[in-house]
Amino acid sequence: MDWEYAPAPESPSIAALKDRYLPFIDGKFVEGHGDDVKTIDPSEGEPLTSYSTVTTEDVDTAVKAARRAYERVWSRTSGADRGKYLFRIARGIAERARELAVVESLDNGKPIKESRDFDVPTAAQHFFYHAGWADKLHHLGLGPEPRSLGVAGQVIPWNFPLLMAAWKIAPALAAGNTVVIKPAETTPLSILVLAEIIADADLPPGVVNIVTGAGGIGSALVNHPDLDKVAFTGSTAVGRRIAAELAGTGRKVTLELGGKGANIVFEDAAQDQAIEGIVNGIFFNQGQVCCAGSRLLVQESIAEEFLDRLKARVETLRVGHPLDKNTDVGAINSTMQLNKINELTEAGIAEGAEVWRSSCPLPDKGYYVAPTIFSEATQSMRIAREEIFGPVLTTVTFRTPDEAIAKANNTPYGLSAGIWTEKGSRAMGMAAALRAGVIWDNTFNRFDPAASFGGYKESGYGREGGPSGMAAYLHSDDEPLADGK
Repeated sequence: MDWEYAPAPESPSIAALKDRYLPFIDGKFVEGHGDDVKTIDPSEGEPLTSYSTVTTEDVDTAVKAARRAYERVWSRTSGADRGKYLFRIARGIAERARELAVVESLDNGKPIKESRDFDVPTAAQHFFYHAGWADKLHHLGLGPEPRSLGVAGQVIPWNFPLLMAAWKIAPALAAGNTVVIKPAETTPLSILVLAEIIADADLPPGVVNIVTGAGGIGSALVNHPDLDKVAFTGSTAVGRRIAAELAGTGRKVTLELGGKGANIVFEDAAQDQAIEGIVNGIFFNQGQVCCAGSRLLVQESIAEEFLDRLKARVETLRVGHPLDKNTDVGAINSTMQLNKINELTEAGIAEGAEVWRSSCPLPDKGYYVAPTIFSEATQSMRIAREEIFGPVLTTVTFRTPDEAIAKANNTPYGLSAGIWTEKGSRAMGMAAALRAGVIWDNTFNRFDPAASFGGYKESGYGREGGPSGMAAYLHSDDEPLADGK
């Protein structure tokens, strides 16, 4: 029997969108001196609202506000009191969770059930978790009195706008630093709603500043001479440039960059469980996540059966409007990203890979891609090596664990991997040999604020989350300060 799903839309009015949004500097929403920019609803391809952008002079104003707040207020605030502010922000996110979820799905394009069930709750969890660390920094193993760095400049991407903001702001504040953060130009709305929550929490002016604009503003921020720390999540190309520009400055830098995660499925794996993990890792999030499991390595003995079952499962996924609670695969964030996905997909076909696409109908308007699976791929193909950042899965086969390790590690990236097997010893042996910062055993894309996250090779360096993420925002007692500070 064929089932028809009646639409179950979440109301866009819950987002309470303003006609225009402003940057948040020194505790106030202020007019930027740059041009106004329209943010686009990717589900419709139409303007959603507009926001004011900043200039390099505004960036300087924000950094000065952060430095002033650090020296006069925040560095002198006790850990217990810093924790209270973070708890207030966490509660504010929880109280406005439904609104934030709708804002995120409208601005980003991801399904409402992902924003509602993962992004927003996990953002609140990051503030709750780091609030607990604020008065316990001496337990991090950095000496009895680890010191805050000062002013942190942070740049976040468009794929998890609210979560990445929480991911970076929470540990910085818990450690006693102040922040200037820039969201992606296509997804500024949820962090500007977060600014309202921060203001309602009575955080001292200048402790968190939000500057909006395109890539040039991000460059002006990370290269500002009065920063003590830079944290960037985004493309490997930009990360390389930041690393080169900041080399020798003495500033702490963490870079969380691209990925080409491998899901490795052995013949003894629980296939239904593995299929759900693969679908969760690449299709439910439109593949728009740096740790997406965009490569499938399946043992040759089960490859044909497994791919048939995987395709049957993907065929059931519903591509549709992000605010429909039935939607499994939402919209691609921008025309630029849509064009990149389509270009790499066509390259895979041209290079000889066998392509399969879900027959799910796509909406008439907006930016959408049907879930796509490539088989008969080789390691040299672009689809097997380049980060596609879309709902596109590339599959190759292997015969032995050693071959699986060689193929999984044959990538310039090293962010994530998943292992599917019933043998614990095999999973542990594979994990030890894989060059990836995050490895999941019989699951995929599971996150916890207490667990560190980060990669190797061209996936960046440094860790975020957990004690290691806290340490990235602190000086140990025996560590020299930047510029002799």
